[in-house]
Order: sequence, then structure tokens, then C-alpha cells
Amino acid sequence: MSDPLDPSRAPDLVLASVRHPGEEICLDVHLRAGVVSAIIPSRRDSGALPAATRVVELDGRYVIPGLWDEHVHMTQWALASNRLDLSGAGSAREAAAVVGAHIVGAHMAGDTSAGAGNCAGAPGPVQTLVGVGFRDAIWPDLPSLDLLDGVTRGRPTALISHDLHSVWLNSAAAQQYGVPVDAGGLLREEPAFDLTRELGQLPDAVVDPWVRQAGQAAAARGVVGIVDFEMTWNPDAWLRRISGGFAALRVEAGVYPQDLDRAVAEGLRTGLSVAGAGGLLSVGPLKVLIDGSLNTRTAYCVDPYPNGGHGLLTVREAELLALLVRARQAGFVPAVHAIGDAANQVALDAFEAAGIAGRVEHAQFVRREDFARFGRLGVTASVQPAHALDDRDAAEANWPGRTDRSFPLRSLLAAGATLALGSDAPVAPLDPWIAMSAATARARLDGRGPWHAEQALTRQEALTASSRGRGRLRVGDPADIAVLDGDPLTVSDAEFAAMPVAATLVAGRFTYCG
Repeated sequence: MSDPLDPSRAPDLVLASVRHPGEEICLDVHLRAGVVSAIIPSRRDSGALPAATRVVELDGRYVIPGLWDEHVHMTQWALASNRLDLSGAGSAREAAAVVGAHIVGAHMAGDTSAGAGNCAGAPGPVQTLVGVGFRDAIWPDLPSLDLLDGVTRGRPTALISHDLHSVWLNSAAAQQYGVPVDAGGLLREEPAFDLTRELGQLPDAVVDPWVRQAGQAAAARGVVGIVDFEMTWNPDAWLRRISGGFAALRVEAGVYPQDLDRAVAEGLRTGLSVAGAGGLLSVGPLKVLIDGSLNTRTAYCVDPYPNGGHGLLTVREAELLALLVRARQAGFVPAVHAIGDAANQVALDAFEAAGIAGRVEHAQFVRREDFARFGRLGVTASVQPAHALDDRDAAEANWPGRTDRSFPLRSLLAAGATLALGSDAPVAPLDPWIAMSAATARARLDGRGPWHAEQALTRQEALTASSRGRGRLRVGDPADIAVLDGDPLTVSDAEFAAMPVAATLVAGRFTYCG
């Protein structure tokens, strides 16, 4: 395929009359060969420019480096947009009622697939109804097989939790997929991941357009790149999508331990540009999950949960160390999923013993003595600030008296850690402004006050953590740029969370223009 990011093919472009955030002086940003070649005071005379240069007048809008979402499950995010939304359910009974109403509505409309086109599941003898987004950690009642069976009329039904770490099934779905469930109807951790992957086995011709739409929506929010941690072999899927016309974003495709041998055999390593992808695809980190999640009470913690458990360490310490040593030898940057404070301790111990830097994904609950270890060991804290607001009640219930060190963005940054912001979509929306708003305000616009406001970031810090440390557009940067209608340093909290994006460019080419 032709390379859309080939510098020799990128036109010369001037973004005229733009401003840096917090400044009044208008500038012209010159782009050449996919790079920021000059930033100079605005001039109305274009006579000195080469004849082929395109000048785009932006009337005093603001320019920032393009934004990255450092943690996405892209296929799951695209699928979630086409499945039954259960995020508003405040109890198991409410969630079951939503499912029942959907099935009744589909039956009355004569849809014998129970809404398969709108709530896509895996093909099978009978199309499965798939719902997403339930949060049972703070429900007053418990999911059960009987409750879901009572509303589903025998239709196979699988409901995926918001954090992807559990699936609530009815009897028909358990039988169709051959998975054992107890009276609660819940699968957790690896069995849940396995079924979630199976539920996503839809035709490429269905999923790829949804992924393309999701990419276009992300570009419209100023996103220029994602790190995709979809739990499958990702490079081939992205090569197919890019060959089919996907061009909205740069993609770094993560690799999981079960595919590490294949990746090494194919000569892959973190940061390598994948041939045939037009410059849009490179190899991401090696993703290792070592504990569960807060919602399922499986995040591995030093102190017990109210129910008496400590969560799960899903990878033994010796096995984790061996994986990190292998990653170092193979040229992969490790990205270790660690949510609980005990899991973060285990991850940092392994990084130190292996003598390799990398990333901790989530770092939601951290011992005070471990904050400085992130910086000292060169371990990036890849964090998802929106989860702090989604999970504040669950955190207070399950980590009582200790939430001053949960979602500890300020403590990590003050101790010398590097922060990288993301969404974990579909756990939270693929929208960096929602993440940055959560990081800076520590509150939603719903009347509830800030939650542990002492852990908030400044807006400039949030922008820097969302743009791979760039923070401000400079000469020599890749021409991955977002153009904003407002000054992100001075607009109101509400405007910041919903920041209007006028345009997005990747390598000097417009991927979105509002």
C-alpha cells in the first residue's frame, strides 16, 4: 500500500494564526515532511512561501501536541458501542429488568435474534444477547443464575462487567458455550476473558467498520494514537484494517505472553514499525496481568477486603520475573497490569530484579513506600483517571480508611514517576478530555464534591501526561497536532471536559476537521 505517513508525500502546510495555551501571541506553525519545521510570529504575507504550500487560517485557535490514549481495548470498545448498555443499573434486579425489557421489545418487533444486530454476540445455534458495563461491586443485591434466567426467555445471554473481569451468564449461555457456572452465574478473571474473546468472534466485515468509526470518533477528540491491549494477536487485525482504509490514528499493538514466542519468531519488538501498515502501526509493549480488579474484589491487596480475601495474584513472582527477563532479552517493554497495592509491590520488585524499565498499567492502589520506586526504577505509571470517579464508592467500600493512596496521581508525580494517561476503553470512554478532567478536577459535574482533591494534577501536567511528555508544540516534533477552540488552561471545568476540537493532524495530514 502507499504510505500515508511518507514524509516525501506530505504537503507543506502552515497552520496560521494559532496560539499556545496560556498565551495571546498568534503564531504560524509550519509543517514540512510530517514534522513541525518552524513556529514563527504570524504574518499575513504569504508571498515568501513555496507555491505548493497550503495555508490554513485558524483565527487564533489553540494548538497542542496530539493526544494519546495509552491503554485501550479497541475491538471491545467498538463492540461495546453496539451492545446493550447496563452501566446505569444500580442493582442486579435493575440490570435484569433492562435485559428483560430489551428481549420483550425485540420479540414484539419480530426480531427472533433478540436484538443481535444491536447487541452483537458470537454466532452460534442461537444468537447470544450481550450486555456490557454492569458494576456489581456496589450493588445492594447479588447477580444470580435464577434472576437472569427469569427474564431471558431461554435466550442465551452474557453480560460483561465494566472492567471486563467478570461475565454474568444465564443457563442457556452457559450451555451454549460449555462453561460451568454456580448459582451466581458469574465467571471471573481468565474464564471471563476466554468467554469475552469468544463473544467477540464476529465477522471482520462487521467489526472492522465499527473499529473504523471508533477511530474516527477518537480523532475528533484530538487523539493521534492509541496503545491497543486487545487480548488477542493484534498485528494481523490492524494490518487488515489499515489496508482496508483505517487511517485515523497511530496504533501500538500490544502482545500477551501466550504470543511472545510468535512475536520473537517474527522478529517483532516494542517500537518496531510494522511493514505494510503505511507508517501507522508499530509493536507495543508486552502486557502481563498479575492481579484482578476492584469491581470483582480480585485486585491483590496487602490488607484484606471486608469479605476477608486479599484478591488474587494470577502470576507467581518467579514467573513474572522470568517473563520480564525474557522481555528484556527480546526487546519488549513490559506493561504489567497491577491494581492492588500488593500487586504493585510485586510488579516493582520484579522490575528491579530484572533490571528493566517498563510500565505498570493502572497503579490504582499503591503503598506509600512504593511511590518513589516508580521514578527510581524508570517505571511509567500508565493510569486511567476516570476510574477514580467510576470506582470511588467501590474503593471506599473495599479499601476503607486507605483511599488517600488510591488513584494517587499527585503522589506518584511528586515522587518522580512518569504518568501516561488513558481510558482502558471500554471501561471508560476513549476520550482524553474525560480522563484529563477526572485527573484535574477529581469530580464529575453531578453535584458530588471532589474525591481526594489532594491527588489532582494541574491541567498542564494532564496535557503533558496525555501527549507522551510533549506538553507544548515545538520545532522538530512530529506534526501530530490537535487544534482547539478554547484555551485548555483557562476554560471552565465543564468546557475542559467537553473541549471542542477543531482539527486533528497525524504527520501533517488532517485526520479530523470540524
